[in-house]
Amino acid sequence: MARSESQPGRTSTLSDVARLAGVSLATASKAINGRDQVAPATRQRVLEAAEELSFTPNALARSLIAGRTGTVGLLTSDLEGRFVIPILMGAEDAFGAGQVNVFLCDARGDAIREQHHLKALLNRRVDGIIVVGRQTDPRPSLGHDLPVPVVYAYAPSDDPTDVSVTPDNVAGGRVAAEHLISCGRRRIAHISGDPAYAAAQDRAVGVDAALADAGLELVGDVMFSDWSEHWGRDATAILLANHPDVDGIVCGSDQIARGVLDTLRDLGKRVPEDIAVIGYDNWEVLATNSRPGLTSVDANLKALGRAAAMRIFDAIDGEAADAGVQSLPVRLVIRGSTIPRR
Repeated sequence: MARSESQPGRTSTLSDVARLAGVSLATASKAINGRDQVAPATRQRVLEAAEELSFTPNALARSLIAGRTGTVGLLTSDLEGRFVIPILMGAEDAFGAGQVNVFLCDARGDAIREQHHLKALLNRRVDGIIVVGRQTDPRPSLGHDLPVPVVYAYAPSDDPTDVSVTPDNVAGGRVAAEHLISCGRRRIAHISGDPAYAAAQDRAVGVDAALADAGLELVGDVMFSDWSEHWGRDATAILLANHPDVDGIVCGSDQIARGVLDTLRDLGKRVPEDIAVIGYDNWEVLATNSRPGLTSVDANLKALGRAAAMRIFDAIDGEAADAGVQSLPVRLVIRGSTIPRR
């Protein structure tokens, strides 16, 4: 580990610790705050660097407050909470309890209200702003004349020079189809939501790619409509009337999947023995209470919030984040709707 060259009388920052330990700012933050995904040897190296520099987690707060307010704004259009709450929780994890305060503002999808909240956040002299959309379609940029860094989460900015993080929906669709294929399914259909949503189209691209790689074709066309249990029920009835030999169904959301399970049960189909079903979003209140439990693709929204927060950290610390849209990994959560109990 390189020797410290911190200036006498200057408070050490997290960047100093990261530099001395030879790790990224994000890794240093995780190690200092006891987060997962840090190797024991790396964590020890970071802690040793922090001790050498007389750095404690509270020093991060002091470094932010010096000439700053120690606050960050989170501007959203999704205060229903389905997406913004886990993103907020992830951001708060990265910021650290009590170190940075987060102001949450709901624009309710209204551009005028959004500008009002933006002005209020700037008047509070926040040190950065995270903008959270309610869908993954690109949204208008707030522009580049703001005095603080801005990171767009879930819904990317339509300006490629902005910093955006969003779930990888193409990979999510691929993961869903690959899982059904790995379960021995060969007659796979896809029931999804509103075709105007980028998420619906991206997931369909991923499903088709996975099927093509396996030498398979989708049963029928993608069945688009809305993100509801009602559509899941109706679509399944139509699907089985036309394609009774279907043995796997990819659903564009957990709500759709719940409707699919209802109709399959009404028609006497066993899940997963006759037809395996996979949802999307891993909305636990739906997925864990389904009969059987619903296998689902999780968009890793807490990780998305942490990633957005770390990019704010980078900007506050004078390290410019890479511009453009970064698509972050999703994960598969397997339950009984695709794998039968032994």
